[in-house]
Amino acid sequence: MPNVPATQLKPFTTLWGRPAAVVEEPLMTHPSDTGPAAVLALKDISKSFGAVRALRDVSLELFPGEVHALAGENGAGKSTLIKTLAGVHRPDAGQVLLDGEPTVFHGPADARDAGIAVIYQEPTLFPDLSIAENIFMGRQPRRALGRIDHKATHAATAALMKRLGVELDPDRPARGLSIADQQIVEIAKALSFDARVLIMDEPTAALTGSEVARLFGVVRTLREQGSAVLFISHRLEEIFRICQRVTTLRDGAWIASEPLDGMTEDDLVRRMVGRDLDELYPKQEVEAGSVALSVRRLTREGVFTDVSFDVRRGEIVGLAGLVGAGRTEVARAVFGIDRWDAGEVEVGGRTLTNGAPSTAMAAGLALVPEDRRAQGLVMDMSIERNIGLTGLRTTVRTGLMDRGAERSRSLDWAVKLQVKYARIADAVSTLSGGNQQKVVLAKWLATGPKVLIVDEPTRGIDVGTKAEVHRLLSELAADGVAVLMISSDLPEVLGMADRVLVMHEGRLTAEIPRSEATEESVMAAATGRAAA
Repeated sequence: MPNVPATQLKPFTTLWGRPAAVVEEPLMTHPSDTGPAAVLALKDISKSFGAVRALRDVSLELFPGEVHALAGENGAGKSTLIKTLAGVHRPDAGQVLLDGEPTVFHGPADARDAGIAVIYQEPTLFPDLSIAENIFMGRQPRRALGRIDHKATHAATAALMKRLGVELDPDRPARGLSIADQQIVEIAKALSFDARVLIMDEPTAALTGSEVARLFGVVRTLREQGSAVLFISHRLEEIFRICQRVTTLRDGAWIASEPLDGMTEDDLVRRMVGRDLDELYPKQEVEAGSVALSVRRLTREGVFTDVSFDVRRGEIVGLAGLVGAGRTEVARAVFGIDRWDAGEVEVGGRTLTNGAPSTAMAAGLALVPEDRRAQGLVMDMSIERNIGLTGLRTTVRTGLMDRGAERSRSLDWAVKLQVKYARIADAVSTLSGGNQQKVVLAKWLATGPKVLIVDEPTRGIDVGTKAEVHRLLSELAADGVAVLMISSDLPEVLGMADRVLVMHEGRLTAEIPRSEATEESVMAAATGRAAA
């Protein structure tokens, strides 16, 4: 597919014969005249929440034996579309078609009974029940006198695991299962309901490389068995790896449905954001200043050992390593959330008290945590209150909250970080993932930090918002802030870091300057194959 400048836009016709939004290329649809009919389809779907139009005339077709990607920035309408397919939301206009016939889902149970299952990023299993009990909860095979037939339940679960090509003991308790294994259990549960359509919402966000490979093997098996799979991911390389077609949304509107064969990641990005992303990693060259953060021989028994490094003003230092290497644990200890057993931390020459986040904040240290929902935000609170949490001392007058000062401060930072919201008083839970991340950043930037630690700053956010976060980090460094960036995204580390520190099994194994950092050198250190 040729690369066409964003200014050369031309109209085309949709699946349903109506004019559509413009994109860079003509629409290419599934050859449904010669292939199988769509199992599930949306036709001209619109959905609003108050004054916010979440979906506008969106159409989508899911075919058996196909993995179909749903792409778009945070806030593009993907979550609303998923909930419409799953029966959580009823559309204001348009039709849901099941095997070509219009249907109405009055709730999730209707969608489930129609063979539609959603596999969410965070599975919800009963931890004290076995895998088999979780899969057949409330509908276990029965013996005489209504007693549960445990042998039959075990056998049915084993058959589902065999169908998926996965070895999991049906009698194993769900407690202690990895996220990857929990997702397999959810997929098996969906198949036990004879699901024909599986919707997978960011299924790989918390998985390691080997777990992703296993999940993709399961997805391919489902495809070969005739299931229709809708796959949602912000990782573009995964979309091109596992999917055959893609539907793109932008600002709630349908942009295109087309084969991935012949497309490039740049083509897909242009459809998602409506423009070219000239620079995903806009790193400014800044001369490093004095040491802002100094960590010396930091040790927490059984977690990390003898960790020492400096971060200078104007510098972005990447902290890389495999999952479980101890990166997040070091950040938590530096900030004072977890106590360390030995070592010393200084910010601007001031020694921090062990296990005292308030001391760290007073010294000018800020931490944007990996889990923004559980650790970075109070989801039921408003956007303005979340941004204002770190500045309560400046907005309290004679023991009372100055709501005007809080709102002014929050609005100022929401504008600076281009947070998209309906009202600043809305609950932060109403925002998309990328905008929630911006609120967490705003909360901490409002403190005027000398040192900013960001843990997985772009996990789970779209490519357009990634570029904005990278630009912001680069600008902060240019203004003299010292940035310690923890990331599992190697291109992000290589694109943004002035130096790369690499951890392996709780120890620093390498310090690599930007000019020498490559994926090979970082991975060698991350797997313990490089000398410290």
